[in-house]
Amino acid sequence: MPVDRQTARTSIEAHLDRVRSAIDELPVEQIIDVVDVVHAKCSAGRAIFIAGNGGSASTASHMACDLGKNVGADLETDGFRFRVIALVDNTATMTAIANDDGYQWVFARQLRALAEPGDLLILMSASGNSPNVVEAAKTARDIGVSTVGLVGFGGGLLKDLVDLPIVVGGYEYGPVEDVHLVLNHAIAQTLRAALSR
Repeated sequence: MPVDRQTARTSIEAHLDRVRSAIDELPVEQIIDVVDVVHAKCSAGRAIFIAGNGGSASTASHMACDLGKNVGADLETDGFRFRVIALVDNTATMTAIANDDGYQWVFARQLRALAEPGDLLILMSASGNSPNVVEAAKTARDIGVSTVGLVGFGGGLLKDLVDLPIVVGGYEYGPVEDVHLVLNHAIAQTLRAALSR
C-alpha cells in the first residue's frame, strides 16, 4: 500500500523548513573564521584531524575526503602538503580502543598518538555531549591542538571546550546533521578558492 501523499508531503516540507531555517541562521563570520584557521594550519604544514559519531562519523569521513582530495590534491604540484585524517576511518583501532579501554577514548587515544602541538582537530556532534568527542576536545587542549566544533542543540558541553564553535540552530539530529554537511561543503569550497589564488 502506498504512503499517504499528503502526510508524506507535510513531513518532507516540515523537515526542509527546519533545515532552511537553520541554514538561514548560520553565523557566516564564524564560518569564515573556520576557513581562516584551516587555511593557516594547512599553510603551516599542520595536520587536520576530524571526528564524530554515527551520522557525524560519515560527515567526518566526507570532510576529510573533500579537504584532502578536492582541496589539497590540486596543490600537490606546488609542493603543498595537505594532511587530513578522519579519526573514524580505522575500524580496527577504534574497536580495539573501545573494547579495551572504553568508547569514550576512541578519538582521544588516537589523537594523543598522532597529533602534534599546532595541529587542528575538527569535532562534529549534534548534541555536543558525546563523551568521546568531549574527551577528544580535552585531550586536544592538553597537547596544544587547536579545535573547531560543529554542534547543534545549543552547543552542549563541546561548545565551551573548543576554540571555535559553530552552533547550528535546532534540537533535532536530522536537520543539524544536514547542516553540518552543508558547512563541510561551504568550508571546502571557500578554502579551495582561497588557496587557488
